[in-house]
Amino acid sequence: MIRRRCWLAFALCLLAFFSLLPAYAQSSNSEIIVLSVEGPVNQVMGTYFERGIRTAEAADAAALVVQLDTPGGSLDITLEIIQLFQNSSVPVIVYITPAGAQAASAGSLIMLAGHASGMAPDTVVGAASPVSGDGSDIAETLFRKVVEDTQAVVRNLADDRGEDVVELAEAMIAEAEAVTASEALEIGFTDAIASDLDDLLAQLDNKEVIVLEQSQSLQLDDKRIRDLSMTSIEQSLYALATTLMNPVLISALIGLGVQAIIFEFSNPGGWVAGFIGFICIGLALFGLGQLPANYFGLALVIVAFILLIMELFTPTNGALTATGTITLIIGFLVLFNSPGTPEFARISVPSAISIGVLTAGMSFLFVWLGLSAQRRKVVTGAEGIVGKIGRVRQPLTADGDVFSGTVFVYGSLWKAESQIALAKDQKVRVESVDGLTIQVAAQNSEAVSKSS
Repeated sequence: MIRRRCWLAFALCLLAFFSLLPAYAQSSNSEIIVLSVEGPVNQVMGTYFERGIRTAEAADAAALVVQLDTPGGSLDITLEIIQLFQNSSVPVIVYITPAGAQAASAGSLIMLAGHASGMAPDTVVGAASPVSGDGSDIAETLFRKVVEDTQAVVRNLADDRGEDVVELAEAMIAEAEAVTASEALEIGFTDAIASDLDDLLAQLDNKEVIVLEQSQSLQLDDKRIRDLSMTSIEQSLYALATTLMNPVLISALIGLGVQAIIFEFSNPGGWVAGFIGFICIGLALFGLGQLPANYFGLALVIVAFILLIMELFTPTNGALTATGTITLIIGFLVLFNSPGTPEFARISVPSAISIGVLTAGMSFLFVWLGLSAQRRKVVTGAEGIVGKIGRVRQPLTADGDVFSGTVFVYGSLWKAESQIALAKDQKVRVESVDGLTIQVAAQNSEAVSKSS
């Protein structure tokens, strides 16, 4: 009996040992996670990078490689990505690829944030100088503040690469300087020029990097490569976010959405206009979340629409309309006038004026049409027959203090009352409606004298 129990305990120990083997194998740094993204820096890209880092940390991967080609994007989101990379327990390698790709503007900061980096031949990095939302230079004081703040960030990122790299990184911010892959390698801004991923891993194998303030050697040889692509939802959201990272489109969606909602309230009873309006506003807000927008501009846009609506209830001979239109144009400009806005996210003054004038005009027209419809005379139901012409069917004869009978009007036979006697077939006009009884008057001079 004791021997049988010993064999049973031994079998259970073996089972537990072999069951732990897969978990042990998965926990060893036997693979390299690869992320790939092409397009502007936005919130969806940041979410994708966060998922990649979590996956790499859970698998205890040897490294996380980010294959990147970007024209830049939101500085706020870029700073979030930098924090992700710097707090990762797995080494992050940023690889600018394929040939002809770029790490422009915010992309250069993301490249510096990696624990190691590489560039494919014929790629470029740099040109990270902040500009205003309309593409012009921002005010000198504000420009210097943004530049100095961003330079402080890149000094921290490039400090362990030497003074030349720090100087180049600061020039990218202050002077919009950009360099080729060979120039970046020569100065030490990047660690390798690699034709493909295998070449990059071979060149970076055994390289010493600092991860969470600890020095470690990259062990990249003979590791399994696992591509971690965007999910279908991430791809859809990224495509949508990329499309909506257009200030002209966002401004148009805001204008169209507000117009549709105003039309819905001016003409209650339907739902299509309101539904379209809320969808447009939702898409516009989603797009604003991907850009360094100034939400004071959005407040000005809201104020502008309030002024346009007030014009209809408090006529000022166009003063409120003019003020609302100007406020709307300024609101669109201010909305995208945040420091750090990249070139692709600019809005020109002519575009803002065109959208503002068109939006204000359409909003005014929709509200005016809606209020006109509400003030229009009723043409259906009992009230709709007031003023209609009918004919007497049963003569209106004395009935107390009034004369009563029946009148055929607007396709129906009504009980009618009048102040004078009316003969059969005489034309009458409906003066008012009281329940199921109408008050009528002679349409012409043919009236019968009241009986004594």
